[in-house]
Amino acid sequence: MPEKASDLYIRTFTFWPHLSDKEKELANTGTHPIRYAKGTQVHRGPFDCIGVLLIKTGQLRVYTLSEDGRDITLYRLFPGDVGILSASCTLDAVTFDVYIDAEEDTDVLRTDAPVFNKLVQQNIYVKAYAYETAAHRLSEMLWKLQEILFLSADRRLALFLVEEMEKTGSREIRLTHEQIAKYMGSAREVVSRLVKYFSQEGYVQPGRGRLTILDPDALRNLAGNPREA
Repeated sequence: MPEKASDLYIRTFTFWPHLSDKEKELANTGTHPIRYAKGTQVHRGPFDCIGVLLIKTGQLRVYTLSEDGRDITLYRLFPGDVGILSASCTLDAVTFDVYIDAEEDTDVLRTDAPVFNKLVQQNIYVKAYAYETAAHRLSEMLWKLQEILFLSADRRLALFLVEEMEKTGSREIRLTHEQIAKYMGSAREVVSRLVKYFSQEGYVQPGRGRLTILDPDALRNLAGNPREA
């Protein structure tokens, strides 16, 4: 594995100092740089267990599917994030299957599932890291489902736009109405109607394939504190 990739791996995984030399060699040997083209299905729910993904560049979308084929975005992975549920077969207590797509051309470091499983079984620090990371992601997923079930559509859109602004550090949200709806777990028609309303109220300025946030404080007030709702 290239030195640059190894450095990134060491900086990200807190269990690294607690690995033996043999375990470090195993981790290095079983970790590979992979590029997923935009639109690639990276992980196919119960049909896959590819291993742990460390995102270097790009973006992955993690979602679940209903029985009738509708999908709900659970969270997205950005550079520096770790995808652990793509290795859920290595975690006995985690049985939630997710699907993962590449939203952009995405470079990752992938530690193969058999290698990561061996590390989990051998090293308590790896096991603790894996379960803590999985618990964090499952908590995010539960919050997303609660948001869809209990928050009104206008609050959800306001919350989404505020979170995107804070994540990117820009008031310009470069997403289409269809993309926003997909990430929110809503319908494009609902998003388009709300964007029109937000525009009339002076909260946002719509553009082709983007939204510019004009009044972030108004959006924050509308979003409120949803976790206390």
